[in-house]
Amino acid sequence: MSATDAPPSTRRTAPRWSHVDDCFVDGAWTRSAATERLPLVDPATGEEWGSVPDCAADDVDAALAAADRAFRTGPWAGTAPSERAALLLRIADEVEARAADMAVTNTLENGSPIGETRGAAANAAGILRHVAGLAPWLEDEDVRPFPAGGAETVVRKDPVGPCVLIAPWNFPINLMVVKLAPALLAGCTVVMKPAPGTSLSIRFVVEACAAAGVPAGVVNLVTGGGEVGDRLVRHPLTAKVAFTGSTPVGRRIAAACGELLRPVTLELGGKSSAIVLDDADLGQVSAALLRTSLRNTGQTCYIATRILAPSARYDEVVDMVTRTVAAAPQGDPFDEATVFGPMASQAQYDVVRGYLASAHDEGARATTGGRPANTGRGWFIEPTVFADVTPDMRIAREEVFGPVVSVLRYDDLDDAVALANDTSFGLGGVVFSSDPVAGQAVAERMDTGSVGVNFFSSNHNAPFGGRHDSGLGVEYGVEGLSQYVTYKSIHRPVG
Repeated sequence: MSATDAPPSTRRTAPRWSHVDDCFVDGAWTRSAATERLPLVDPATGEEWGSVPDCAADDVDAALAAADRAFRTGPWAGTAPSERAALLLRIADEVEARAADMAVTNTLENGSPIGETRGAAANAAGILRHVAGLAPWLEDEDVRPFPAGGAETVVRKDPVGPCVLIAPWNFPINLMVVKLAPALLAGCTVVMKPAPGTSLSIRFVVEACAAAGVPAGVVNLVTGGGEVGDRLVRHPLTAKVAFTGSTPVGRRIAAACGELLRPVTLELGGKSSAIVLDDADLGQVSAALLRTSLRNTGQTCYIATRILAPSARYDEVVDMVTRTVAAAPQGDPFDEATVFGPMASQAQYDVVRGYLASAHDEGARATTGGRPANTGRGWFIEPTVFADVTPDMRIAREEVFGPVVSVLRYDDLDDAVALANDTSFGLGGVVFSSDPVAGQAVAERMDTGSVGVNFFSSNHNAPFGGRHDSGLGVEYGVEGLSQYVTYKSIHRPVG
């Protein structure tokens, strides 16, 4: 089925929420003081179906005041990590109970195929349960002797304070929960701000927190655009910021946090590579390709959108990639068969159209796709493979964030590694080889935060973060939890 002939799915159901007037502050849904609203538009049809407040300064102030009060004077301050872990487990159960509503709302918000969004609740619950299991790291007694003897130091891990959590539109649930879970386990309070276009699905997580018994003020939610985000980041009651989004916005947040001496975690853009070694099984590459290079219609930060192929097998690789991409259905994101949905917004659609034009102008050859889809409605781009791509082309250097992959040629292994590392980003990557030892050896040489051998996936138990223009700090694992604590050394004599 193509986007052109795909009928609206009969599986579409009305979302629980559409036009709302409130934010979540101090344990209750509270009418916003906003005078402006943000529309929510179905990317598959271009039709507005909901709206949220573009929250006012009074809303931001109230949310952070509630978070600060709950952190400093509420019962949360005296809660042990093991108790907070038990709360995370209850939140996980409540999130899973809302899986169906969450998936429908998420797909309406950003056009992610229902096969993708249906897994969001289970993945979020998995993050919550894994983080709950890290409570012993916070509770372990850490006593360190003075090297000269006669004294020792107790090292405490204190919560950093009220945290501002800002998530993007491509995975609005999981990229918020990966911040929320460690913040809560550490003992922090939070104010969450989703991206403007995906501001309703996160309400199910807030609802789950309330149902699980999170104390008032510990979890707060405001909605809005860049002005709201900037006020949150710079607010005097904010103790830490965690942001996932574009590199340009991340730079502005980093600058503000640097000026304010405020800790920040940034997970930003990427331009990752998949190195296909001479001995790679192309059947194995094909089986992994859509997830490693085009997940969520190419709207995923870590995917390997540059496929580096050895010169001796270049045509063979181009043919395999072309057949794999061309065979994957594009259409209504509520259709179970759909692999490629629309772009999440008109703005992103226009960005990707610009990259298609530049690729054609610079001499790349589209072997499938290469243009907007002729749907008559919605923001669909044909899944596209470009061959004859050279390293200087825009599509080889800049993050497209759409269903577009480029196949580049390399001469030898050193050339492949140099091409993979010739980028200002450093987020993901993958190596395909029939020899796992050889594949790992190449992975070790890649200058990036995460690399897969013959597949790519995030591991809740291992740090995920970027190098260079891909960000600061990490998420996941005990390393991600450590981003929400501040250390205190208490020195005392012994003997």
